[in-house]
Amino acid sequence: MISPPAISPNLTSPILENGDKLTRAEFERRYHGMPDLKKAELIEGIVYYMASPLRITQHGAPHAQLMTWLGNYWSVTPNLQLGDNCTIRLDLDNEPQPDALLRIAVGGQSTISDDGYVEGAPELVAEIAASSVSLDLHQKLNVYRRNQVQEYLVWRVYDQQFDWFKLTNGEYMQLEANAAGVICSQIFPGLWLDKPALLAGDLAQVLATLQQGLATTEHQEFVKKLA
Repeated sequence: MISPPAISPNLTSPILENGDKLTRAEFERRYHGMPDLKKAELIEGIVYYMASPLRITQHGAPHAQLMTWLGNYWSVTPNLQLGDNCTIRLDLDNEPQPDALLRIAVGGQSTISDDGYVEGAPELVAEIAASSVSLDLHQKLNVYRRNQVQEYLVWRVYDQQFDWFKLTNGEYMQLEANAAGVICSQIFPGLWLDKPALLAGDLAQVLATLQQGLATTEHQEFVKKLA
């Protein structure tokens, strides 16, 4: 005999389970009824959620470094919005919750709904991934590409690699570091990343390189445009 699915005390329907195939509306309804659930995503109509604690070395510390780098850029660039683990309503089958997003708040390609969600594609999304076999570099990459996320960053912690993709003619092309090991955003002028320093855990050097990007004429012109 097959046991009935578990019922949330706050819902009259089953709780979210990994692998459930749901509409976005039903996904949100069940998610709202599970306040103890830290992170759940709907990718191509399939539910994925993280039920176990996150390790600091594989996720917590890299996430903090990524947010510090993006936060420093955000702090001196007006009319941008930085998000940490924010849900994005991309389309009817996809509602991811990326580790970080950076969007142009006024005149960008995403909006904020009446109930406070990001709707549409932010200009930049970043994820902390385990390795090249993760969801982030397969299903989610295709979802972000199809929905026009302009730049997609994936830090593969186990592989000691950092991938930076730029949407070009409907496809993601990987941005290469220059001779100094620095990757420069094509969407956010001055957002420079010292890839070797990041992978080595040298946050001071990462921020020093970012300051060089912020001092460029391109960033100053971008600030004037946004203002």
